[in-house]
Amino acid sequence: MSKEKIGIVNIFASRNNTMIVLTDETGAEIIAKCTGGQMTKSQHKEGSPYIASKIAQNVADKARDKGITRVHVKIRAPGGNLYYNPGQGAEASLKSLTRAGLNILSISNTTPVPHDGCRKKKCYRKKRWFF
Repeated sequence: MSKEKIGIVNIFASRNNTMIVLTDETGAEIIAKCTGGQMTKSQHKEGSPYIASKIAQNVADKARDKGITRVHVKIRAPGGNLYYNPGQGAEASLKSLTRAGLNILSISNTTPVPHDGCRKKKCYRKKRWFF
């Protein structure tokens, strides 16, 4: 009986892009890496769910070549003083990873949350009242 290899899939999903990195169980060695810019030429499609599923298929193929069948998934949004919800590519990439045959052991959210950190940016073109 051969022992099944376990990997960690880090998904960074913002509004404009999706990045997926596959590492070994310790997180020290990167096995596969893919971004939205590698899958499409048009910049406005990098964060779309279709491109995210293509990225996940690419990473899953590389994982199977290395013998990884079980993965832990860590989803991350930009966080900080930006937004805390992952982009629309996160859910599509999860679906695509399971369809590609990878067994997902756990899903965790690793978005950085500040503890009363920096001030947020001012609102762009906000309507101002001058009296």
